[in-house]
Amino acid sequence: MRNLVLVRSVQSCAQQPGAPQCVTVRCDSGSLLGASQFSITEFDPCTGKVLSEASLTAEGYLPEDGSGTVVGLQDLAELESACVATAAGDVILYNFSSTQFECVGSVDSGLTSMSWSPDEELVIFTTGQDTFIMMTKDFEPIIEVGIHQEDFGEGKFITVGWGKKETQFHGSEGKQAAQKKAAELQPAPAWDDQRPRVSWRGDGQLFAVSAVCPQSGARRVRLWSREGVLQATSEAISGLEQPLCWRPSGNLIASTQRQHNKHCVVFLEKNGLQHGDFTLPTSTSQTKVKELWWNSDSTVLALWLEDTSGAGEGRLSTQLQLWTTGNYHWYLKQSMVFGDDPQRAPVCVCWDPVRPLQLHVVLRDWTTLTYEWGWSTEHSRGQGGADDASVAVIDGSKILVTNFRQCVVPPPMCSYELQLMSAVNQVVFSCQPDRSSELAAYTADGHISVFAPDAGEKASTSTNGFRTLCWPLISHRAYSIDLGLEHPLELHHLLWLRVDLFVAVRASPRTNFSKVLFLSPSEASDQKLAVRCAVEVSGAVVSVTHNAHSDSVALQLEDGSIRKLLWDCAEPCVEDWEDSRGCLVRFPVVCVQTALCNIGQEECVLGLTDRCHLYAGDTKLASNVSSFSVCNDFLLVTTHSHHCRCLQLSSLSVKDLQVALAVDGGQNDETLRRVERGARIVTVVPQDTRVILQMPRGNLETVHHRALVLAQLRKWLDSLRFKDAFMCMRKLRINLNLIYDHHPKLFLDNVETFITQLGSINHINLFITELKEEDTTQTMYPRPEDSCPPPHKIPGTKVDVVCDALRNTMESIDPNKYCLSILTAHVRKTVPELEIALQKVHELRVNPPPASAAVSAEEALKYLLFLVDVNDLYEHSLGTYDFDLVLMVAEKSQKDPKEYLPFLNMLKKLEPSYQRYTIDKHLKRYKKALIHLSQCGKEHFPEVLQLVKEQKLYTEALRLFAADKTHYKELTVAFAEHLVGQQQMEQAGLLLWRCGETHSALQSFVSCCSWRQALCVAQVIPLPPDQLALLARDMAEKLSEQRRYSEAALLLDQYANDCEEAILALITGAVWDEALRLIHTHQRQDITETNLKPALLEAFSAQTVFLETQMSTFTRHKNRLAVVREQKLKAREDMLDDEGPDCADAELYSEASSVLTGSKYSQSNSRISSRSSKNRRKAERKKLSLKEGSPMEDRALIHALGEIITTVDKMREEVHGLLKMLVLFEFERQAHRLQEQYAEALSLLETSVPEVWPENTLNCTPLTGPQSTANSISASFQQQNPAAPPQAQAQDAEIVTPPKLRHNIKWKLTVLT
Repeated sequence: MRNLVLVRSVQSCAQQPGAPQCVTVRCDSGSLLGASQFSITEFDPCTGKVLSEASLTAEGYLPEDGSGTVVGLQDLAELESACVATAAGDVILYNFSSTQFECVGSVDSGLTSMSWSPDEELVIFTTGQDTFIMMTKDFEPIIEVGIHQEDFGEGKFITVGWGKKETQFHGSEGKQAAQKKAAELQPAPAWDDQRPRVSWRGDGQLFAVSAVCPQSGARRVRLWSREGVLQATSEAISGLEQPLCWRPSGNLIASTQRQHNKHCVVFLEKNGLQHGDFTLPTSTSQTKVKELWWNSDSTVLALWLEDTSGAGEGRLSTQLQLWTTGNYHWYLKQSMVFGDDPQRAPVCVCWDPVRPLQLHVVLRDWTTLTYEWGWSTEHSRGQGGADDASVAVIDGSKILVTNFRQCVVPPPMCSYELQLMSAVNQVVFSCQPDRSSELAAYTADGHISVFAPDAGEKASTSTNGFRTLCWPLISHRAYSIDLGLEHPLELHHLLWLRVDLFVAVRASPRTNFSKVLFLSPSEASDQKLAVRCAVEVSGAVVSVTHNAHSDSVALQLEDGSIRKLLWDCAEPCVEDWEDSRGCLVRFPVVCVQTALCNIGQEECVLGLTDRCHLYAGDTKLASNVSSFSVCNDFLLVTTHSHHCRCLQLSSLSVKDLQVALAVDGGQNDETLRRVERGARIVTVVPQDTRVILQMPRGNLETVHHRALVLAQLRKWLDSLRFKDAFMCMRKLRINLNLIYDHHPKLFLDNVETFITQLGSINHINLFITELKEEDTTQTMYPRPEDSCPPPHKIPGTKVDVVCDALRNTMESIDPNKYCLSILTAHVRKTVPELEIALQKVHELRVNPPPASAAVSAEEALKYLLFLVDVNDLYEHSLGTYDFDLVLMVAEKSQKDPKEYLPFLNMLKKLEPSYQRYTIDKHLKRYKKALIHLSQCGKEHFPEVLQLVKEQKLYTEALRLFAADKTHYKELTVAFAEHLVGQQQMEQAGLLLWRCGETHSALQSFVSCCSWRQALCVAQVIPLPPDQLALLARDMAEKLSEQRRYSEAALLLDQYANDCEEAILALITGAVWDEALRLIHTHQRQDITETNLKPALLEAFSAQTVFLETQMSTFTRHKNRLAVVREQKLKAREDMLDDEGPDCADAELYSEASSVLTGSKYSQSNSRISSRSSKNRRKAERKKLSLKEGSPMEDRALIHALGEIITTVDKMREEVHGLLKMLVLFEFERQAHRLQEQYAEALSLLETSVPEVWPENTLNCTPLTGPQSTANSISASFQQQNPAAPPQAQAQDAEIVTPPKLRHNIKWKLTVLT
């Protein structure tokens, strides 16, 4: 739905003798090369300056009287020459460097045309003898063949031999087509110049030749291969005319055909068959299509028409038309009428091969008109909800208008058509917000027609029952412009600022100057537009854009600079566009599409280049943008990665916008959505959620972009428009939880408004059933960064709070009307209140509401069965102990009465408490069953005891039977037995002791070595002294096995009266001070010599050996760690030296990578399956292997060194106690040695900590910032390792963090220093 919009037009004049006969473009310089009957001339099309000139008459190639003709001209960039073919038969090369001519060949019969292949490797010459000669670029003949061949060609169709024409399917023409006689072949028209036409396919593999057949006098097209072999001959097409051009993309060959009642452009396939056509709308019987050309990217077809019907005698009215296609429809986009003045008539037309939309037109007086177009979608500029989101498409003298707010009509259809008297060249919509749907059309005859809505009343329906969605605009007035325009399209970039004010750009005759004209109705006549004032701009204006918010107008010049047009003042003027810092705004590259918008608090100019680069001023935002649009506060772009991104401009700066367009969106990124390949934005419906996209083949798609949807929903919810928000969310499948999550307090304060607006019971039920505890603003639909902070959290669970609020409000409004919704609110709570819901249904059955529209009990129960599983509902009804309610539910279910009636009859016969116990036990509600069973009397206590044991309800049972001592004791004993089975001996002993079972309690305390409670119970029993001593010895033995030597010594000394065994237990446990106290308390100094002193010497020996072993291991591990670290550093440096500092893969290796360690072990060992905790522990142990060359040897060494430091540091108290005893018993030499050895060990450990744990490994914070590299950031994150499991994280923390030495523990003895 795009139109061709004139970007700029340039007029120049080379002022050469004669009239141009051939023109071509020099690709390397962009200059034009023209040939006349006297010379060839190279000139600049922008300035008209002649760059070089060479006379053909002086060299004798053309006669001096001007009767010579040049039939072909081609620039050969590789040879730096131009090839000229004359009608006399000469082929001439003109070298631009030497300015010399060379005749490379001559044909006696003369030449009628010359055509070079696109790769400039081959050339075709057609001769006066109806032959063509194929030559190489060095002019070596390849083949000479007659143009007219009787054979069809190699692609001749094969007839298999069955079937007759009479029996074939003939489509809509019916069977009469079989008897229809072939129409008589019409010869070529009289104005045909009878010259062959040659056209190459874009890839240079085939070429087509159109020539007049000598027998029939009609033209036929033959297709030839690059080798000069005939491939196919076109079917007989009556009235086929001389134009011929093969589409560069290769699928169609264009020509024209004159039929009895119409003039068509026809298309042929490479097999010669006709494939489609379109009719020229303004053609008459005196109109002829002189030539046609495809542009270089095959998007535009240019037609050169001449008409004698409206001109004077012998005068031709010339017209150029530009046609485009979309969705199998051909649109006339531009019409250039040159009038009937022979001097101003075009004689040569050619497309620029480099710039696809640039057309060069050379007039007879050597005036050159260069037009450059661009693609643009003309849509209404309104930003409010009243704007129709209209899009206007030019199609000749018609404007196809589609109102996308009301309906989406795929092209080439439309909502309505506007018919004008002349072909339309430009369409603009009004810039005024209240008139945004009005449009103005600038036609080829120089008029501006204004269309606006009809002010009369409109009926919404018609007699046939159809509803009118949109009303067409009607013509209000047509203005004529009397500016004395000499050439077509001098006026462009039309802008409709006010009802009576138009702004247009006119190219100045002066080079590099443009005039901005302000057009208003003249005082003499309101049907004419006069120039109110004109502002001259230094430079060619290539685009004009308007900002609907600020009314600013920006002009883009051909060098990319931006000017601001100050139009709403007494004296309009132009000034430089400056940003907030005072710097000039300029695009680095000229942009084909521009727009004004506010980014943050600053007005910026956006531009999209033909290379798909999107700029905001001089800042490149993205480099893969295929289209963009600004609507309200959003920027929407489509990219070549097939995404549509929507960004809110007010919340972003230019830098933020650049970052947002560069990153890939996450899973819940609302700004990004995928679209079909090649989709472009047509328009965005203002104050709505719809984005209209057009696919490459022309069809339309409407998408509701998530960012627009959420922004609109937030506006509706903030303004309490709950119904609009609900319907939109329901239609677009947005989670309904957002209605509450957006602003919980606002929703709860306006629950009544929400219910009143929705009205429908079904809608309220849908909202309640979709409630979840998840906060959608944190997961699915994150809040915008610039939005206000989320409101304070409402206490309680979300689902319960909302259900209660809705239920209370509905009950206060009309409980009968909202009965089903109230039931839904009960059922959807976190703990479903099915009993309450069933009770409400039962109340409806007992007391039906009087209102006729009220819900009946049967309907309510049926609805509950829809929400809840029938078995669950049956069981919950049974739990109410209301058999009428149970029968009501059972009857509505699919249950067989044989299943539930016997059970219900049995229950009715039972005593009430036992009945409820039976029901609760059936429903597995054992706690309630226990309560009801406890009320059934003492005769049911065995059942109580059995239920308690089976369901382990000991605590509840003890609470129920606290007053009954007999039953309480039985339950307590049973609980204790249960605890014994659970190996909780101490708790079992406490219960047994409490209920008087002292012997069992004593046994439990002895089993768990709870010796204090055991001795207390023994005193309660009481036990005889000998049994008490035996009990103490037994428990002391168990305590010694558990290395609780001090407690064992206390039992032996105080209860067994065996001081010797007590002292020996203390010596065994190295409790030197307590052992010495008992020795002197019981006067057993003999034990000092026999046991204490030998034990001290033995402990001294063990400590020294242990310290030596630990220090030896510590030194070995520390030295190995230094070697491993050096190997890693060297391997990294070698890798960087080999790959180079700019190696693309250098940053991919981490500091701890096994690639750098030269390890022969694979990292896959660390990926062991973690299906159990045992496997995980095993995997962690394998990762920290001390084996040399293992992948994580350095980490294992650090871990081992840390364990040694911790173990040695814990020896401070033990060494201190041993030193005191050694000094006391005069073992000073051993004590001095032990103190020195332990001090040296601690000193070594303290000095080694900085070596093992350098400072750079202690900082676990990721290193980011401008000074960081990829390696440093990766290493810092690897040190953090957030993805590791908790056990691995704890282990990593132990490795990274050095152990702390306890310097506050005083262990040294001064007497030994």
